[in-house]
Amino acid sequence: MAKSRVKTTAANRCFGGVVSFHEHPSQATGSLMRFSVYVPPQAEGGPVPVLYYLAGLTCTEETFQIKAGAQRYAAEHGVMLVSPDTSPRDAGIPGEEEDYDFGTGAGFYLDAELEPYSERYMMYSYVTAELPELLRDAFPGQADTEMQGVFGHSMGGHGALVLALRNPGLYRSVSAFAPVCAPVLAPWGEKAFSNYLGEDRETWRAYDASELVRERPFADGREILVDQGTEDEFLDEQLYPHVLEEACDASGQRLTLRRHEGYDHSYYFISTFMGDHILHHARALGAV
Repeated sequence: MAKSRVKTTAANRCFGGVVSFHEHPSQATGSLMRFSVYVPPQAEGGPVPVLYYLAGLTCTEETFQIKAGAQRYAAEHGVMLVSPDTSPRDAGIPGEEEDYDFGTGAGFYLDAELEPYSERYMMYSYVTAELPELLRDAFPGQADTEMQGVFGHSMGGHGALVLALRNPGLYRSVSAFAPVCAPVLAPWGEKAFSNYLGEDRETWRAYDASELVRERPFADGREILVDQGTEDEFLDEQLYPHVLEEACDASGQRLTLRRHEGYDHSYYFISTFMGDHILHHARALGAV
């Protein structure tokens, strides 16, 4: 893949490094895709580990870089931060703009199997395969894609857990903020999975972290870190952290699930504990 496919649309200095925004024609989605990158100052001396952040419903590639307050911690530990958009845009599919929790801004980090979504909504392939290749070409000598971690929030927390559990050799660390832990039980997941994957609920299990961890806990003993606010407005109906907790207990998977009194679902919550998550990944990726 030629470097010229990636166009830089903006770049700004930040904590000694650079936050930049990019767009490119995607082979996975057949559309123009966007992603953002924070390159820490340590990358000037050689390749640094890559940490992917998957954002939640309605978010874009900008949300994390603007709201999460992560760059200062990434600069401290020497970690590159990469955040893709949450879905294809302007795919021309009827109804994709009607609901906040399905279609545009709601790709759910899966590969759709039903038409017409299967032609564009291939976020699993985009994040796991195409995006690392783009980084190698666009940031030569800076992005160490052999040392990768993944984390995210809400729908993106679901994505991070699923991608890591299904690809333990690709990602060496994983964490999540208020993830959708059992999407086969949640209204968000039921709506997305039935439209993207079909009505056979057995096929949904491949994109459910709680189902996956029962079958394939990490063989190397690595830890999953999850933070959850007790005042999260989506906690009871959509997130189901207790289901993930029970699944990890049953399979022997190491899980640190921290419940924070009074915190909600917002980026005020995320930014409060961002430093802990960057450190969690930096340690696993050999940055500290």
